[in-house]
Amino acid sequence: MKNTSTKKSTALLILLAVFSISCVSAQNGKTFLQFEGKEGPGKGKNVVLIAGDDEYRSEESMPMMAKILSTHYGFNTTVLFPIEPETGEVVPSFQNNIPGLKHLKKADLVIMLIRFRDLPMDQMKYLEDYFKSGRPLIALRTSTHPFSIKDKESPYAKWTWSSKVPGWEGGFGQQIVGETWVAHHGKHKFEGTRVLIDGVDRDSDHPILRGVDDIWAPTDVYSIKNLPATANVLLFGQSTAGMTADAPLMWDKSIMPIAWTKDYSLDGGKKGKVMGSTLGSSIDFEVEDMRRLIVNSTFWLLDMSEVITAELPVEIVGSYEPTMFGFDSFRKGMKVEDFK
Repeated sequence: MKNTSTKKSTALLILLAVFSISCVSAQNGKTFLQFEGKEGPGKGKNVVLIAGDDEYRSEESMPMMAKILSTHYGFNTTVLFPIEPETGEVVPSFQNNIPGLKHLKKADLVIMLIRFRDLPMDQMKYLEDYFKSGRPLIALRTSTHPFSIKDKESPYAKWTWSSKVPGWEGGFGQQIVGETWVAHHGKHKFEGTRVLIDGVDRDSDHPILRGVDDIWAPTDVYSIKNLPATANVLLFGQSTAGMTADAPLMWDKSIMPIAWTKDYSLDGGKKGKVMGSTLGSSIDFEVEDMRRLIVNSTFWLLDMSEVITAELPVEIVGSYEPTMFGFDSFRKGMKVEDFK
């Protein structure tokens, strides 16, 4: 009798597991994208990439980077999007819904480019649990100001970019990433960013910078004024007098940090590591060394620096035709599956 009961329980568990896998598979391409890792040093590790900004087309760049990480290096990657519930469409300006954040439970790394999100409590809880666990983060461009929580009674109100709560000044961006929103240092849509390789005091021997020798980005330089002294600056940037790679440097403007690493701890949780960068629009990722910066950071944050060489492949998988950044410039009527 006991054996019969055990067999029934085992069969039930198997059915539940199969049902659960089927449900997840059914949602792939509807509420999130998943790319199963091929062979490589990242085999068995899970990277979650979160898109959700109004302007810099992270809904285009995050799937592209996910395919590079899964195809070239074996990571299992999951891409999450801002989705308008009524239509099921990817709408970057819809600030209140990024379904699929439960995938953070099994994530080894998060790559994030979000801006002014005001997510429901259950979605914020997945983020809180992830960061309390001290797992690593790559925070790009507007992720210096990722949250704007309207409910002042919410336990996550202090995550808001303009927070003045003691110990949480500047919100999640300032406290975790290292900076909140300050201003455009360069003239937006008129000046680009040239990474300065020589003649600046930076950690040029850091593993993240292996092979990162040439970045010009069409997005302008952000102002940085609150980066903590404990942050390790990897790259400085200078504004360029124009939106082309050969535009002259504007030496009348000060240089700014544009990539750094730092430690973080969320509300007494475990200590974690961040690579923050004010670069990151979808067209920035057309630059090979921009993609290399993210690949190298992935391995460094996962304590796999021995993998990093200057020759790691960062070729785009399939086609990539990014949209110029701008508010309301996103492609209308797109569903998640359209970003495969």
